[in-house]
Amino acid sequence: MDPTPRIIDADMHFVEGRTTWLDRIEPGFRDRALRIVDDERGFPWVVCGDRRIHLAELTVPGRVDLLGVGRRHEREWDGVRPPSWEEQLRPEDHDPAARLRQMDEAGIDAAVFFPNYGLTWEDLLRDDLPATCANMQAYNDWAIEMSAAAPGRLYGVAHLTLRAAEWAEREIARLARAGIRLAMIGPNPVDGKPLAHPALDRLWACFQDHDVAPVFHVSYFRRPLDPAWYEMDPDDLNKLMDMMFLHVAPAVAIANLIIHGKLEQFPRLRLGIMELTARWVPEFLMHLDGAFNFYELMNARPLTKLALRPSEYFRRQVRVAAFGAEGPSDLIRRAGEDLFMWCSDYPHAEGLVNPLADYRDFAPGLSVRGSAQLFGGNAAWLLGLAGP
Repeated sequence: MDPTPRIIDADMHFVEGRTTWLDRIEPGFRDRALRIVDDERGFPWVVCGDRRIHLAELTVPGRVDLLGVGRRHEREWDGVRPPSWEEQLRPEDHDPAARLRQMDEAGIDAAVFFPNYGLTWEDLLRDDLPATCANMQAYNDWAIEMSAAAPGRLYGVAHLTLRAAEWAEREIARLARAGIRLAMIGPNPVDGKPLAHPALDRLWACFQDHDVAPVFHVSYFRRPLDPAWYEMDPDDLNKLMDMMFLHVAPAVAIANLIIHGKLEQFPRLRLGIMELTARWVPEFLMHLDGAFNFYELMNARPLTKLALRPSEYFRRQVRVAAFGAEGPSDLIRRAGEDLFMWCSDYPHAEGLVNPLADYRDFAPGLSVRGSAQLFGGNAAWLLGLAGP
């Protein structure tokens, strides 16, 4: 295939196996390795030690109504054992060869893949940083293996925490040597420090120098709103307030980095925003410049002396995955051709059944260049496969 793939799915997922972490974790952390085990009634759970993290559901694209099926069946089946996790697992959920066949049928040249169950646990283990790092490193080994099954077609996203700076620097260097180009981090303060804090400069420099792009994705990072707003919602993982305000955490994180000069300081740092919606971006760019200018007028000097307008740093260094239902054609009309990436979110329930064909129905009337950027060019740039 061509060195730069033409059609790139910016966000899909591979399902980890029952022992993905346990098989790869350092021996001293085996008792704290994540794994998938069945409860007494046959329902699979992601667990860490004796602690249940989350029900290990297998999702069906386009069937959001089936989410929570395990919890419903606990009530409805009255003792009847459910189908096993293995019986529900489809080859394309976890097998690179099967996924590649599916991509070929759909006309997709390459895909970026994120964790599946790996999205559910990070903040729950915040009190055990060594185990957090060990489980992330084990997952990263698996992502490297999966990527190596199809070089140039499958691009695995690593999982990192910035709370352990020396470990993160070593891991970024290791990932770069293995060909990993993207790493998922949380869009939240790091042990009380904002992302623009000088103490974190060493990590942004490391990302830049090793040509690994940090990306924000839906996951179990520290929630951005006051805990009181969540108190009356019984769901342990998918809070309705989180769903309604998905954009808040990445918007705040990116704004913090821009207005304090970090994207000026690290001009080759690339950042991605995935599955955290995109409709907010045009208004955000307007408010980013407007508020920055107002602050300067009010205080007779800017918060930070910047060579460019704040929105220009976003346009230069950030790319955002847009759901089809968000109207990518309208987003491009309002914010330009060089920001947005198409994504399938396969095989998640909110994902597309026929990924590329379904998405194209949401993106009519694009220019030739606009289409090329949306369906591959911007993702290639984020991956470091294409120039600015």
